[in-house]
Amino acid sequence: MAKKLNISRINELKNNAYDNIESYDDPDTPKALEQFTSQIKKVLQADPKMLDSVPEYLPVALYGRVKFPADAKLKWAHWINTSTQPEWDEFKVTIGFNNADLPLVLAVRAYSEDLLIESCAVLYLLETQGKAAPAPKHSEDDDDDDNDYVGHSDDDDEGEEEDGYYDHYDDEDR
Repeated sequence: MAKKLNISRINELKNNAYDNIESYDDPDTPKALEQFTSQIKKVLQADPKMLDSVPEYLPVALYGRVKFPADAKLKWAHWINTSTQPEWDEFKVTIGFNNADLPLVLAVRAYSEDLLIESCAVLYLLETQGKAAPAPKHSEDDDDDDNDYVGHSDDDDEGEEEDGYYDHYDDEDR
């Protein structure tokens, strides 16, 4: 039986994450959000248990660095509308994590798969509805960030993997 997503918790996390993102998105200090998320990633990777007290920090840390392909957005909309938490195998193909964030994602998954899925639901909501979060600021080395993601490809080329994409989750199943 499918688990339920706690939509009120996800909306609260979304609002808290948005408030954090907005507070660091200051034109006077354009790199503040990037610096904050960089620090938070290191802290959370070292101690994912910290997310028990500040769960909104994971969506903040991954903000602007996760891709939701168009067909995956339909699945996410359905999961949110029906308050259904996706199974891991279904979830992992609907999201693309930046390669640089994989150590954090794997540490959080090892600590709490449910929290990782919830955080991705928050990111989906930030991207698609209500309060539009500020556009993520990318550093100079993020110019060609399409090749920095793992997960689902937007291409219709069945069986062909796009350069820069690697589904490390498949290795776990072997």
